[in-house]
Amino acid sequence: MFSSTDGWVTCALGHRHWGRVGAAGLLVHRAGADGPELLLQHRATWSHHGGTWGTPGGALHAGESAEHGALREVQEELGLTPQDLALGPSSVDDHGGWSYTTVLARPLRDIEPGDLRLDGESDGVAWIALGDLVSVPLHPGFEASLYRLHDLLVA
Repeated sequence: MFSSTDGWVTCALGHRHWGRVGAAGLLVHRAGADGPELLLQHRATWSHHGGTWGTPGGALHAGESAEHGALREVQEELGLTPQDLALGPSSVDDHGGWSYTTVLARPLRDIEPGDLRLDGESDGVAWIALGDLVSVPLHPGFEASLYRLHDLLVA
């Protein structure tokens, strides 16, 4: 379902982004044997930056908080509910006139990728160790934000 805030905008840096009032995504993470593991979505090939791995997320609705938008998107795209997650800190990637907020969350139950209900925006989902991110193609925005997210993930 489309909202009035779905659509492309160009930020002050000259980049093209989806979401007329910004966007948000949820970075679910857990402790793994070799450090943090991230629950990432493999973006459908038809989507913007399709074939890359990143956070489930999307355009914010008018007046919607980043936290609410990120929870709405993860429910739409992966079937996770607010009862499945404990929200943590956020990180904002501000491009001037457009921003993407990554909201961190920890699972409150075991989450197995095969048990999730994926919509058409995902070709898959997986737990990927922070140290293994170099082995998969990352969504450019997510990759550019990793330096800010790293300290929040290892805290």
